[in-house]
Amino acid sequence: MAGEFGGRRLVAPRGRATRPTADRVREATFSILGSVQGARVLDLFAGSGALAIEALSRGALAATLVDTSPAAIAAIKRNLSTVGATAEVLRQPAAAFLGGARANARQYDLVFLDPPYQSAGDVGRELSATLIPVLATDARIVAESDRRAPLALALSLVQERRYGDTLIRIYHVPP
Repeated sequence: MAGEFGGRRLVAPRGRATRPTADRVREATFSILGSVQGARVLDLFAGSGALAIEALSRGALAATLVDTSPAAIAAIKRNLSTVGATAEVLRQPAAAFLGGARANARQYDLVFLDPPYQSAGDVGRELSATLIPVLATDARIVAESDRRAPLALALSLVQERRYGDTLIRIYHVPP
């Protein structure tokens, strides 16, 4: 981890249900993104919360982390405590969260999407439709998936990078 919380070790939920983003992939992603200063971050399928916590460490204003797994929620809370950060942590399905966020007119500048690899190909269409209303002007979306079953969104693709079997796609919502 870099930034304010650099050098701190984060925990991942036990078991095979969560696959944390590799350190080198996380570093490369933030190198591509550049500044996240002042961003409002949404981390769907948050897992350990490492991506949102990294964004907070690099100056993001606020973060909302969403996952359905009790083990993931526990790991996220432990990791936030370890680094001394605060964030909104919610246990609910991504679609339900996005529906509520839309109803409450919530907007995000940076969104991380890292669904379970086996379902990434299936959730792209649904996420595209439900994400758009919660994206701020000039928002960026980082989608992580397996290169053999990519998470494709109906948004403007800016960059695509492959790290072994991991595929990172960065989308942008133009002003």
